[in-house]
Amino acid sequence: MITVSREKWKGIPLLIVVDAEKSREPLPVLTYFHGYTSAKEHNLPLAYLLAEKGFRVILPDSMLHGDRAEDLSTDEMNMRFFEIVSQNIKDLQVIKSTLDEKTLLLDERFGLAGTSMGGITTAAALTQYPWIKASAVLMGSPKITDYAKALVDQMKQNSSEFEMSDDEIETIYQQLETIDLSKQVDKLYERPLFFWHGEADPVVPFDHAYSFYNEVVPYYKNPESIRFLREVGRGHKVSRFAILETAKWFDMQL
Repeated sequence: MITVSREKWKGIPLLIVVDAEKSREPLPVLTYFHGYTSAKEHNLPLAYLLAEKGFRVILPDSMLHGDRAEDLSTDEMNMRFFEIVSQNIKDLQVIKSTLDEKTLLLDERFGLAGTSMGGITTAAALTQYPWIKASAVLMGSPKITDYAKALVDQMKQNSSEFEMSDDEIETIYQQLETIDLSKQVDKLYERPLFFWHGEADPVVPFDHAYSFYNEVVPYYKNPESIRFLREVGRGHKVSRFAILETAKWFDMQL
């Protein structure tokens, strides 16, 4: 029987999805970050599939989302987008350390994935943590600095409350470069990496992930370790096909 339990690890609310009979055993772990304005519960279908395959799946709420939500306007949330991504990366270290403390991780088999903002988090985290063994980016950008520039341009056009100075914006760009996977491809270390993206995505540019994929394929000696699935006509919503393929990926690579 697959169980879903609510826990809080050092202030991080999360769901743990696992086979009840194996809940106290060390298992391979997948942590999955949700998208912007979403919450941990929205990724239960994928978590269930992976739990059936013997994984412990951890679904955390990002800062300002789900159980951590605050009463902020859309503009206020938008302005803190990259702060949320940065906090996700810090939260990931807390999750990994807690797993180690509880001896719940089997053979260091730790995987990471996410949707949209969670996919952006996943790519960025690969620059920081060599202990991530396999990953999947769904509708995310591994070019976080380029994405930030596009987002800032959009906010300037659409928000009357945009108050950041050029110096403040430039500081953010410089900070993001330290976690920009496209600028640190050597940090991949040929770790298994999966992309899924809809070609008609109006939110996160399809080309960010696809062009990156084509750039880094030569860095992989084993072509089975990197994969890109594109879905024709698909917008900014993960399909059942993508969920099933992601589950297969981790079952094979982690």
